[in-house]
Amino acid sequence: MMDENRWLRDVVLESETVKLAPLHRNHADALVEAASDGQLWSLWFTGVPGRDTIHSYIEKALSEKDAGRALPFVVIEKVSNKIIGSTRFCNADSQNNRVEIGYTWYAKSYQRSPMNTECKLLLLGHAFEDLNAIAVEFRTHWHNLESRAAIARLGAKQDGVLRNHQRMPDGGYRDTVVFSIINLEWPVVQQSLMHKLDSYR
Repeated sequence: MMDENRWLRDVVLESETVKLAPLHRNHADALVEAASDGQLWSLWFTGVPGRDTIHSYIEKALSEKDAGRALPFVVIEKVSNKIIGSTRFCNADSQNNRVEIGYTWYAKSYQRSPMNTECKLLLLGHAFEDLNAIAVEFRTHWHNLESRAAIARLGAKQDGVLRNHQRMPDGGYRDTVVFSIINLEWPVVQQSLMHKLDSYR
């Protein structure tokens, strides 16, 4: 049974075109299908699941959720009711009201589309307006240049680089670039993101 006092609790976030719904085990096949669009698991600097890793991916996400450190979502395109990716709140620090948005990926057909902007508006709005977060972090691999550029476009500022931060499956080490948006910056970031969405229309 979920602790009623925990900071991160199940919620459905949605806009006109996208819905973020809590991740469940029965989403496994749909997530693999989404990741197959571009064979995203083959990108060495990301951790997108494939057929062989989807169940461990989901179990780890749900165990972090049970521990109160994460809130994983599937990303659903509303017009087709199709799962097109995943994202989550993670590394939650409820004592200091800080949280990270991470583990974000979309099927290749939806990359460079308004979907990421819409998802980030929903997540950031929930973090700052409902959870009263004082800061939201974003982290990515040093070599994931597309991700670094996308995070910067959101209005996040780079805090620094954690060198030799994590061991990778191939035995090498990952340098992690850390960005953040703080609560005082949220109104301007929100306005900027809404303007970006208007430009797509």
